[in-house]
Parts: sequence; C-alpha cells; structure tokens
Amino acid sequence: MTEPYTVPNLLTALRILLIPAIVVLFYLPYGWADMACGLMFAAAGITDAYDGYVARRLGQVSPLGAFLDPVADKLIVAVALVLIVSRDPAWYVVVAAAVIIGREIAISGLREWMAEIGARHKIAVSGIGKLKTIVQVVGLSMLLFRQDLFGLPIYALGLVLTVLAAMLTLWSMVAYLRAAWPDLRQ
Repeated sequence: MTEPYTVPNLLTALRILLIPAIVVLFYLPYGWADMACGLMFAAAGITDAYDGYVARRLGQVSPLGAFLDPVADKLIVAVALVLIVSRDPAWYVVVAAAVIIGREIAISGLREWMAEIGARHKIAVSGIGKLKTIVQVVGLSMLLFRQDLFGLPIYALGLVLTVLAAMLTLWSMVAYLRAAWPDLRQ
C-alpha cells in the first residue's frame, strides 16, 4: 500500500482546497479580490504542472494521485468557467465554457471506458493536451484577474486565450477519439 500523504498528493489536495477560496474571492466586493482570485487560480495551475513531475521525480506515483489529479483539474476549471460565465454571459464565453466542460466530460468517460477494456495507454495525455492546459490556465487566470495591468487589457487577452483553449480542446478531443476509434468501432 502506498502512502497517501505524498508531496504530489498534497499539492493536488491543495488545488481542491483552493476551490472554495477562489469562489469566495470571486464574490468579495473589494477592488483587490478579482486580482487575488486570478492569482490564486494561476497558483493552482502551477501546482497542477508540478504534481505529476514531482510524483515521477520522487517515485511517488500512486493510484490515489492518478485518480485525484484529473478530478482536481476538472473541478477547478469547471468552477472557474461557471464563475466567469455568471459574470459575463456573452455567447462566446458561454460557448467556450460549454466546449471545455463538455470535452472534459467526454474524454473522462472515454478514458474510463478505455481503461476498462485495458487500452487506456492509447489515449495518454498528448502534447496538444498539455498545450491546451497551459493556454486554458493562463486564459482563465486572466479572466478571473479582470484588471488591466501595465496597460495590457488582461480580460480581453484572457478571452482570446480561452477561446483558443476551446479550439485546442476540440482538436485534442478529435485526436483522442481518433486514437480510440478502432476500439470504439468494435
């Protein structure tokens, strides 16, 4: 039995624990709250980048971590998207959110099914999936941050990156479905 209290698992748990704090910051009526919310989401994204690396580097890969990491990722992204849509229900924001959340649900189901038939390795995380995650975390962080910074229109840049993330999301979904297609046809 592996130890559940490893550094990578604690980083993943921290990401889950940051979700309520992000929600609270999002709704606080102070000028600094949006910036703190965006920075906290960015920090959570950085822990996502490191927990898998740390797990492999320290030899602390575990079934618990393999389960919790994608759950934490999907939870925090879905919550951020719901918060953003609640404040900006423009059609392009709603469509980007629906595409990102819908893809996460579809690919999670696909991964579960592929694991059940012993073919999970066929749809391992790809380079395009990693790029999508980076663009998505940066874009959502900027949308939550909301304030212009050094004359840069942070919210507008966040919108562009989030729409790009939605396009990368569709691209990566197609790649995963193509990889799984021979098994899906049977």
